[in-house]
Amino acid sequence: MRWDAQALLPPSAGEAGTGPLPALLPLAGLVRSVTTPEFAGITFHEVTAKSVLNKVVAGSKMPFEWTVNPYRGCSHACVYCFARKSHTYLDFDAGLDFDSQVVVKVNAAEVLRKELAKPSWGRHQVALGTNTDPYQRAEGRYQLMPGIIMALADSGTPLSILTKGTLLARDIPLLKRAAAQVPVGVGISLAMTDEALSEAVEPGTPGPRARLKLVSRLRDAGLPCGVMAMPILPWLSDSDEALDSLFSSLAAAGATGVTAGALYLKPGTREWFMQWIAKTHPELAGRYRRLYGTGSYASKEYRTWLAAKVRYFKQRHGFSGGHGFSHRDLEDDARTEEAQYPAGSLPNSWQGDAAGSGAATGHPAAVLRQQPTLF
Repeated sequence: MRWDAQALLPPSAGEAGTGPLPALLPLAGLVRSVTTPEFAGITFHEVTAKSVLNKVVAGSKMPFEWTVNPYRGCSHACVYCFARKSHTYLDFDAGLDFDSQVVVKVNAAEVLRKELAKPSWGRHQVALGTNTDPYQRAEGRYQLMPGIIMALADSGTPLSILTKGTLLARDIPLLKRAAAQVPVGVGISLAMTDEALSEAVEPGTPGPRARLKLVSRLRDAGLPCGVMAMPILPWLSDSDEALDSLFSSLAAAGATGVTAGALYLKPGTREWFMQWIAKTHPELAGRYRRLYGTGSYASKEYRTWLAAKVRYFKQRHGFSGGHGFSHRDLEDDARTEEAQYPAGSLPNSWQGDAAGSGAATGHPAAVLRQQPTLF
């Protein structure tokens, strides 16, 4: 069926003389809401945005000042997604609505070009994929990213992209062109190689094997590719076997750097994830409650324990040094972990392959021992 035939809210007025139909939701700039068999269970709310450049809040530890998010909500449906609460600002819920009610800024590229053309624009780095994934499935239909990438490159603005979506491969030629104009960083989110676990916790994403192939394709194209190995899931993906498989696979794919970190459960995400754990792994529900207490972060003891394991496996597989390790300063506020990006994922953050010349030998006691008995 034609896409237009699936509109819940027509793009123009209703029957002659009846006037415009009421919006289904109080979304600013709503043009229409669309469903289609191709995206079963998902409703797209097409909106016209007045602005798409977002200023990062003052005092943030993020290594960039501006972001662009062409979509709100995400069909990847990751049960651990930190951005879930942001959907409540649109009067959606942070659970199923986040996965199935996707807001699309259909004029994003056009508006961005106008904003970048202002004399006041300072050509600061712009990060894409900081809230919801710009290469989620909807991008195959709406194709917003090519216009966004070229608007940034043509204006002389450095850019970075973080995604789980293998649809990024479509734009590799465009990214190569952009990289000849401005600094470009590319990051892939991949924290496990277990296909079954990935299907359970991030059911709308391409699987680990597909994302590893994407890393290789980016590197073969001469582009940098850092990997955000987040979140590492306590008792599900933090074993020696799981981490060894992850880092060896990333090294083989040619990742330029890796950042790893434990599951982060901010409000909105916490409730949805804990519900999932109770349903799918009831034996772990109590352990997760104790590990996270009433906060968003795993206990410092657990993060210190995980840090030793990650550091070992990074060194073992040639990712030398501490660069890009999210737990490198555990004495500091845990929020600093969010701001650590791997080599290659930010403009000017890549100086060649991150792999070191010497892999670690032996297996330190900190890695061999079991998780802290407190949990």
